[in-house]
Amino acid sequence: MLARRGTRFLARSSSLPRRAFSTTHSRSAVYVLPVDPQSPSSDVADVDASALWKSVPASKDKKSAKAGTTRIFYDTPRGTQGKDVTTLTSLGDKWATKTGEERREVVRRAVGSAVKAVKAFGDGVDGEKVLVDASADPHAAAVAAHLALYDFTLKTKPPSRFDPRNTDPLPEKLDLRSLAEGDAKAWDEGVIYARAQNLARTLAELPGNMMTPTAFTERVRAEFTGLPNVEIHVRDQEWASEKGMRTFLSVAKGSSEPCRFLEIHYKGAESDAQPLMFVGKGVTFDTGGISIKPAAGMELMRGDMGGAAAVCSAALAVAQLKLPVNLVVLCPLTENMPGPSANKPGDIVYAMNGKSVQIDNTDAEGRLILADALYYGTTAYRPHSVVDVATLTGAMMVALGEVYTGVFTNSDTLWQDLDKAGKMEHDLFWRMPLSDAYAPQITSSNADLCNIGGRSAGSCTAALFLKSFVEGVDPSEPNSGEPDVRWAHLDIAGTMETSRGNEYQGKGLTGRPTRALIEFVKQSVV
Repeated sequence: MLARRGTRFLARSSSLPRRAFSTTHSRSAVYVLPVDPQSPSSDVADVDASALWKSVPASKDKKSAKAGTTRIFYDTPRGTQGKDVTTLTSLGDKWATKTGEERREVVRRAVGSAVKAVKAFGDGVDGEKVLVDASADPHAAAVAAHLALYDFTLKTKPPSRFDPRNTDPLPEKLDLRSLAEGDAKAWDEGVIYARAQNLARTLAELPGNMMTPTAFTERVRAEFTGLPNVEIHVRDQEWASEKGMRTFLSVAKGSSEPCRFLEIHYKGAESDAQPLMFVGKGVTFDTGGISIKPAAGMELMRGDMGGAAAVCSAALAVAQLKLPVNLVVLCPLTENMPGPSANKPGDIVYAMNGKSVQIDNTDAEGRLILADALYYGTTAYRPHSVVDVATLTGAMMVALGEVYTGVFTNSDTLWQDLDKAGKMEHDLFWRMPLSDAYAPQITSSNADLCNIGGRSAGSCTAALFLKSFVEGVDPSEPNSGEPDVRWAHLDIAGTMETSRGNEYQGKGLTGRPTRALIEFVKQSVV
């Protein structure tokens, strides 16, 4: 059955205990090797991948043709270097026919599945060296390996890497490295993409008492420490009041936690180059306010700042990659609480741009804080393109579920750019209608705009509401083509969480669309 004398095979479905890798021998490393099951071979690590793969009878492994099927062999000899663990992972029976984005996704699934298996069957030694054959696609392999390794917990035994009390960060359980030496740059870039998404996941997963508006800004500032060409400004309530951000402050006044308005300026291009702008919804906990949400599942609303988490994490990666672009990131940060000063249904406030807004539902707060942020950003910094990201509407979850992020945009070219980036990272987008035909649903109250448009087309009316606060969103002259500013609203209410996970990402808050945003910026400057 076994390819080499003394080598033992561990099936992924095995119920062996966690310390299954423990042996009396020294171990130099764990190897993760993707293979084509039709022609299993490997030129790395002195492994006879074909013999190992074929050593498992088909009767014992009926899923070998499926991408991500993993076979673990331990105590495999490696000359005089001790004994290693060799993990073979299938690229699927149609690997040879795969191209482009589809091929990259297969690599992610295979490598992610293998790293999850190694993590699950490991012996618990932090810093275990895992060498990944990333030759099929170094970027995708790095992304999958580091996303698969992520496992958020605040349990205290063993100590958690995510415990905010830690003054010194604990090491990762596995030390992931690439065997594709010639493609080190692509691997390193993939690591940056994945770690950015993992940061967004952490910011969203931390509970509301640990991730307040103030704590969010402090964590983000710490993450950017030492990076060149970055300026971070943390504005307070007094500043927002002086700017006339009344819709933002109307949400904040219901909480005892002070609100914050975060600005990140990355200057990677010429000083006079027009910037790109990201705006992220930062409601660090959303009870719904006076229009309070049901108790069941409300703990998930710790992730209602997922938009802010994604845009800040993407900006961190952009700065680390030193991309030649000027990027401005704005995040209005607040809780939405039913305190004694909270908004009441029917209240009318005047936004920063002077429009009157009737608040018929205090649980439609995200568009209120974004309204002032969008107007401030587009008038103060005059960006050429604006992308806002928000966990905005339950209607989007109904429409697209957990697979696609909904995109509303005034620009065909911006949509094409986002779509391309999303497909490259398999962080998928779907274009939704941005039509003035929905306007009567939000313009028929006693104010210029109402913050809710009824049950019908809820995500469409929310996007149309935001459009009213983007300066330059319409062409300055009729039939002139592209508008003065390209704008896209990304509704991530469905994609903020995955209830199933996949081969390279576990269940929980996802950190999407961080990687797609990084890729969007990268492609814009290539």
